[in-house]
Amino acid sequence: MANIKSAVKRARQNTKLRQRNTSARSMFRTFVKNVLKAVELKDKEAATKAFTVAQPVIDKAVSKGLIHINKASRIKSRLSARIKGIAA
Repeated sequence: MANIKSAVKRARQNTKLRQRNTSARSMFRTFVKNVLKAVELKDKEAATKAFTVAQPVIDKAVSKGLIHINKASRIKSRLSARIKGIAA
């Protein structure tokens, strides 16, 4: 356990931030999974709607520092490609 006052405060902050990050990461993953489920069912309309909802969540994860911007771009690109592949 931390002895110094600033270290105690930092430990308290880290606990809160970890919980917030875990929640945001879970939400991010859930929205991506919703798109993938719609793609698996070959429901292009539902997949497109889910993707539209997922995009801002992915971008928010980037702004919060949960994932790198390149990873977000890669995820959005792959999801988009899968949605386009449904029609083919």
